[in-house]
Amino acid sequence: MKFGILINEGPFTHQASDSAYHFTKAALEKGHEVPRVFFYYDGVNNANKFSAPQADDRNLVKLWGEMASQHNVDLVVCVAAGMRRGITEDSLAEGFRISGLGQLVEAGIGCDRLMMFGD
Repeated sequence: MKFGILINEGPFTHQASDSAYHFTKAALEKGHEVPRVFFYYDGVNNANKFSAPQADDRNLVKLWGEMASQHNVDLVVCVAAGMRRGITEDSLAEGFRISGLGQLVEAGIGCDRLMMFGD
């Protein structure tokens, strides 16, 4: 099965980012495809290379980037939502890219399921 993932919440204020990461990881481990993860609203904060969680806390920004490189997952940050929150090309973590809502539509059309995490 092919899953598209939509994340609407940031990595430190809501469980949605953790749930999305663990769902995506489990799906890939079971042999499913996850061609794209789209970060929207506060979810764009998952791509901020300047976030610095404590040493004993999980680092979702790093974990998403590692997953992208290991499994060829396209991590797309919404340009409009990113700009509103100060996420630009200069602040993007490795593995992420900025694009528009068309990438979300494409994921919805091209996948069997589009899973949404967060409000």
